[in-house]
Amino acid sequence: MKRRTWLLAGLGAAGALVVGWGALPPRSRLGKAHTLPVVDGEVGLNGWIKVAADGHVVLAMNRSEMGQGVHTGLAQLVAEELDVPLHTVALTPAGHDSLYGNVATMVGNMPFGPRDEGRAPERIAHWATVRVARELGINLTGGSSSMADAWEPLRLAAATARAQLLGAMALKHKLPVAELTVKDGVVHHASGALGHYGEVAAQAALTPPGEVTLKPPAQWRQIGQALPRIDLAGKVNGQARFGLDVREPGQLFAAVRHCPMLGGGVGPVRNLAQVMAMPGVLRLVSLGPMAGSTAAYAVVARTTWHAQQAARALEVDWQAPPSGRVDSATVMQQLAQAAQAAHDSGGGFAFRREGDVKAGLQSAARQVSAVYSAPYLAHVTMEPMNCTVQVRDGAATVWAPTQVPGAAREAAARVLGLPDDAVTVHVTYLGGGFGRRLEVDFIAQAARVALECGGAPVQLVWSREEDMTHDFYRPAGVAVLQAGLGADGRPVALAITNAGDALVPRWLSRIVPRVSGLIDGLTRNGFPDSRALGALTAPGDAPDKTAAEGLFDLPYAVPALRVAHVATHSGIPVGSWRAVGHSHHAFFLESFVDELAHAAGADPVAYRLALLDGLPRHAAVLQRAAEAAGWGQPLPAGVARGVALHESFGSIVAQVVEVTQLAGRPRVRRVVCAVDCGTVVNPGVVARQMESGIVFGLTAALYGRIDVVRSEVQQKNLPDQPLLPLAECPVIETYFVPSDGPPTGVGEPGTPPMAPALANAWFALTGERRRNLPLI
Repeated sequence: MKRRTWLLAGLGAAGALVVGWGALPPRSRLGKAHTLPVVDGEVGLNGWIKVAADGHVVLAMNRSEMGQGVHTGLAQLVAEELDVPLHTVALTPAGHDSLYGNVATMVGNMPFGPRDEGRAPERIAHWATVRVARELGINLTGGSSSMADAWEPLRLAAATARAQLLGAMALKHKLPVAELTVKDGVVHHASGALGHYGEVAAQAALTPPGEVTLKPPAQWRQIGQALPRIDLAGKVNGQARFGLDVREPGQLFAAVRHCPMLGGGVGPVRNLAQVMAMPGVLRLVSLGPMAGSTAAYAVVARTTWHAQQAARALEVDWQAPPSGRVDSATVMQQLAQAAQAAHDSGGGFAFRREGDVKAGLQSAARQVSAVYSAPYLAHVTMEPMNCTVQVRDGAATVWAPTQVPGAAREAAARVLGLPDDAVTVHVTYLGGGFGRRLEVDFIAQAARVALECGGAPVQLVWSREEDMTHDFYRPAGVAVLQAGLGADGRPVALAITNAGDALVPRWLSRIVPRVSGLIDGLTRNGFPDSRALGALTAPGDAPDKTAAEGLFDLPYAVPALRVAHVATHSGIPVGSWRAVGHSHHAFFLESFVDELAHAAGADPVAYRLALLDGLPRHAAVLQRAAEAAGWGQPLPAGVARGVALHESFGSIVAQVVEVTQLAGRPRVRRVVCAVDCGTVVNPGVVARQMESGIVFGLTAALYGRIDVVRSEVQQKNLPDQPLLPLAECPVIETYFVPSDGPPTGVGEPGTPPMAPALANAWFALTGERRRNLPLI
């Protein structure tokens, strides 16, 4: 029985043992040398590092590269501790050992805010969560967690390897270790160069490392430098291998055509004979709902073109969803009603309760209320969903651009009726992820199609239309916000109630259906509410932190506070989208705080600073952005500024937007971004991620929406769901607030502040408060 299955079963049967077990020290994340397979004279030194005969270092890479620069950043940590040039660090895929699981993602999902840091409940929960996460060993790339998760384990693995290598070199030359230095992977002594790492790697594997210490920041030569990305050349010259680039001998190609109604089914194909007679067509495969997908047909052909032409030609008697058809407009009305009703009655799941909100509102000198909304959003990755699978001789090989290699392997194994260890997964580069590739529906489909193809490898490719109309969308949401202001204009009470689908329970049910309730109840829902126990038996209704993140964990000091969420079941598939709940909750909260500042007659920056008492990091970030943007300085006529501050994934970001008006619509001309993301490993990579997040957020703020009519998505392709044109991209300036803390997230935190900063700038320019996304 797998460790994870055993652990989850044990937790469900004997929850009383969890507390005692969680208090034990966590298992080491260094790993054993045999964890990492070796070839061609390589020598493994631990579960992360091996050394080639020529002295090159090989790093086990356990994270997916989807443009965020994680491969470069993690290799940079290793290069620093081993004193080797970054370009000499090669990458090899990590296996499925729990050693490579993502601990930081689960820690980041603990239900605490910035004012909880260091308090006993947060420390205890952190202690236990680290241990649970280490045992589960769930490998995923998401939650802007890769650098945070690797910061200590990878540096320790490299430092330990360095100590072993120097020890072996010292033994070989009968010299004190303290007299040896390393430069560019070559060991030196006062007497001259002694040799490179490869010359003593075999001996090093047998040499105890002794006491291992990490380099102090004063000795860093690579951490903190904007070194070139290691994947840059391959992506420029075409050698980089994305999912769509996979080509294996005898490969076939398949195109999918889903029922156009979300959750609908397939019926007879009226023109089957004609389709099968089309050039290159080999087979038609019926696909039932798989890992949350809608039922579909897949056409297998000699080329992708032939498969797609045949799939488009299919005339099918599609079946309506058993639960009935759904309209997003009706869903939005229902969300508004549910949020308002719960707000008025004190209902919903309370993620945070402090003080007497009712009394605070009644005694306030003034009340301010507003209702905000955000639509469903598609991911629109540059590379549509695809996966290549070959099934033969009782085993399967999967080539996939995935953020969850372990879950991908398990999904393929379930479909094929194989044990997990009979499935090999090769993770390619990802042409964008944004949370969409946390799903495994397209992998399960590809496995099912390959099963029908007699051992030939088959590449399943979704068209852009299928990709956009059968996504797992960012949940729509509606929030009711109500504040009571004191005589000084500062809030004395704040009540926030939002409504929307909880996405994590649904994702868990798709990824690990047999144990999703246990994981959800035991590792995500540390809230003081009896309904959390329901997570053990009803995961679909379990409280989900992402449903209220960015609201309940607000940084502002308010004496009386209640933040609650009403979980709904819209019938529209939902999943993680870049920044998850923060992506729209920041718009709700930061726009409303701007309303409070206006009601108090206060400057928006000064008003926020007054509410950040006790949080110097947040204040420093806000002040840096305001200073760099020239806040308070005059602007040309027809230009206005707006500001927003938000913390997500451990990083604090403030943005100041300058906006003008063009044909009655907002046009952003400049964005100033300040960020505290802990230690900045590669400033170039981090700056690009802030820019990426800003453009992503600006696209969504202006154009992003998914409309569903009678269960059919109306946006079919990019003309219906446009991306930000290059001509509309603003000047973006990024400033780092110095920090000696460990790295925190950078892939997503740049997105949340964009929409509220723009909306607040628009209000400053026009006096019009826009409370619904998109803004135009």
